[in-house]
Amino acid sequence: MEGVLVTGTARAGLEGECARCLEPISDDVEVRFQELFVYDDLDVDPDEELEVSTLQHDLVDLEPLLRDAVVLALPFQPLCQDDCPGLCVECGARLADDPDHGHGEPVDPRWEALSALAEPEQQDD
Repeated sequence: MEGVLVTGTARAGLEGECARCLEPISDDVEVRFQELFVYDDLDVDPDEELEVSTLQHDLVDLEPLLRDAVVLALPFQPLCQDDCPGLCVECGARLADDPDHGHGEPVDPRWEALSALAEPEQQDD
């Protein structure tokens, strides 16, 4: 008697990119929702700070309800696969494409000048 109870299921297609390797991903999500839409003429205490969905001339606006349900179902950090290794922090190479990817041992910048002494000098002829 207070209003209309709306219950349903929605399916949506999702597109985005992996949070680790930035590859494009697509997925489908299915969400369930339920909301009570109260009648316009129902007396609601203005001091209450509860947000109440209301019927607008016997019409129900489902867009905010569906948007909230889908957004809450989205993963915080979407991944292309559960064990996605991501990108190399040095050069940005995708580690899933090259699992043996590596770089030489980093040289401490304080000792970098000494590495020039270890290299043989080139003579100009």
